[in-house]
Amino acid sequence: MDPVRNPYAPGAGTPPPELAGRDEVRQQVHVCLQRLRLGRAAKSVLLIGLRGVGKTVLLDRMRHDAEGNGVHTVRVEAPENRSLPALLAPQLRLALLRLNRVEAARDAAIRGLKALAGFVGKLKIKYNDIEVGLDYEPEPGLADNGDLEGDLSALLEEVGRSAHAAGTVLAIFIDELQYVEEEQLAALISALHRCAQQRLPVTVVGAGLPQLRGRMGEAKSYAERLFDFVDIGPLPPAAAQRAIMLPAQEEGVDVEQEAVARIVQETAGYPYFLQEWGKTAWDVAEASPITLADVAQASNMAIAALDESFFRVRFDRLTPAEKQYLRAMAELGPGPHRSGDIAARLARKVESLGPLRSGLIAKGMIWSPTYGDTAFTVPLFDEFMRRIMPDFPAPAM
Repeated sequence: MDPVRNPYAPGAGTPPPELAGRDEVRQQVHVCLQRLRLGRAAKSVLLIGLRGVGKTVLLDRMRHDAEGNGVHTVRVEAPENRSLPALLAPQLRLALLRLNRVEAARDAAIRGLKALAGFVGKLKIKYNDIEVGLDYEPEPGLADNGDLEGDLSALLEEVGRSAHAAGTVLAIFIDELQYVEEEQLAALISALHRCAQQRLPVTVVGAGLPQLRGRMGEAKSYAERLFDFVDIGPLPPAAAQRAIMLPAQEEGVDVEQEAVARIVQETAGYPYFLQEWGKTAWDVAEASPITLADVAQASNMAIAALDESFFRVRFDRLTPAEKQYLRAMAELGPGPHRSGDIAARLARKVESLGPLRSGLIAKGMIWSPTYGDTAFTVPLFDEFMRRIMPDFPAPAM
């Protein structure tokens, strides 16, 4: 079949042709934003899930939804080794400049820009990665104490007043939120708490790996009362089937039911894998319909493609010791696994592996569902580890 018309879209954050199975959370965020517009209380929303479940795609779709309803949005991604102030400052400036164009919000937006100038001027010494143009001189005493928690609260208050004056909401969309350092995470939570107390229309819609839930609670004990944590997992079978069938049907191509079932089984319903299998099966098939035989042939090719991209890019960041730790986990299966069982596979004491485990959590490779348990953050990574490191010593006796 024509590869140019292949509708499937595997890729980092690439929108799929059919965003199946996510209507409920999209509606939840819509309700949150509309309540804030009316001055009603609403919790911020955090999407929690493994790699490959489509958090980034969903975050971007919800931002698009919000802007279509007149909500002002900013979008940042929190990579490792970048400060939250450096990420937020340029985006908040752009938001305030947009609000400044609204006649009713002009004075409030100018005050917000002055607050931003004070915020940057005082915090640039500590967070020297902040780079942002300034449009007004700072106003003494406004967001310029040099304390991140207090100054960010003051800055978001001014942004919230600007949004309120404009009759809109400012929604801050943040991806990879688990990489924000605890002190900065605490400051963000505190600032949102202050805005909520004053019924200001500012909210965060964020996404992160499963450890984010615990990190939020560690940063501020009241975080669970400010956020709705929404688990984003693999698609249920019916939604996974739609994600495969509908894009093909829109191109005039059918997919045999047995072929769809095989794809859903092979991918375990994970959206990224569904796109990879769909793309490869389309390219393999000579004509409609896509058959079970096409999918069987495509499976090996899809696995090879994932090994060289989705899995390999994470594997290559690991030290030899980290690879051995993950290989020991893979030997035990998909998990989660007790830390003691992993240590036994490596013939090591649990305590000696603590720094290694912490490093892997910091890199976003593993997380702890419950105390003493360890699980992969990447679906099917145990199978990849067994493929790429087939030889592993027998467990210590």
